[in-house]
Amino acid sequence: MGDNVIVTIGLCVRNAETTVGRAIDSILNQDFPREKMELIVVDGCSTDATLAIMKSRLKGSGLKTRIFHENMGLGYARQLVVNNAKGKFIIWVDADMILPKNFVTKQVTFMEENPKIGIAKGRYGIHEKNSLVAMLEDVEFAISFKREGEANLPALGTSGCIYRVEAIKQAGGFDLKMRGAGEDQDVENRVRLAGWLLYVSPAVFYEKRRKTWKSLWNEYFWHGMGAAYLFRKDKRTIKIFKMLPPVALFMEVLRVPAAYKLTGSFAVFLLPFHYVFKRIAWMFGFIKGKILISGLS
Repeated sequence: MGDNVIVTIGLCVRNAETTVGRAIDSILNQDFPREKMELIVVDGCSTDATLAIMKSRLKGSGLKTRIFHENMGLGYARQLVVNNAKGKFIIWVDADMILPKNFVTKQVTFMEENPKIGIAKGRYGIHEKNSLVAMLEDVEFAISFKREGEANLPALGTSGCIYRVEAIKQAGGFDLKMRGAGEDQDVENRVRLAGWLLYVSPAVFYEKRRKTWKSLWNEYFWHGMGAAYLFRKDKRTIKIFKMLPPVALFMEVLRVPAAYKLTGSFAVFLLPFHYVFKRIAWMFGFIKGKILISGLS
């Protein structure tokens, strides 16, 4: 580990000009000592103003920053951060995230107090002003991660997570062949198999959600395509039956009371439809991914 850096902020980004400025601002507003923090940006060859916006926000900030460029996919991009991190922890931030000013402090403190934990996920906050689609997605994630403690979910995702660098390296790092989604679930599984614990921490963060049904469909279609590669690599990591629409419907109906208690909004009674919609998109993406993989074999 170099200098006095304790934590590395890893930001993998591509074509995010509408949101990345707020993400950078929230990083710069952290109350964690700036001299003990660094930012590593991996840009996936953005064709919009993403890079210019980031550089403008970071200019004169005093935050140690390095920017890399790649076009090899998410697994490769995240491993670039791991390979170059000077901190003993990595906090993953997406371009559509907003961090409360104490987020980094809470995550680092949590990891330092729990040396057996390899990965800790922050909890999702709910935006007050949202479209119906975005509100339902916010509530879905807030319910899934509302309880602090050892994680029993199939995947935490990288957003809002803090990784112990020792743990990720011991697990072999990210799969460089994974260009799309699923790189996080793959590495989480290997970190757990290496003997490390995965937890949900007390820290809270916010994520800007898809506003339309079409954009939500595209997101989960993409996740399904990534899952096809992961399933081929290790069938134990994907429980296909849980993604089937009838099963998804039953599971989500059970969550509606908790969602209503959390929000007091009758809109949450649409959560079962919302969840089934996402799972259908995921299944179509998974099928397309399987077809593409079989064509390469």
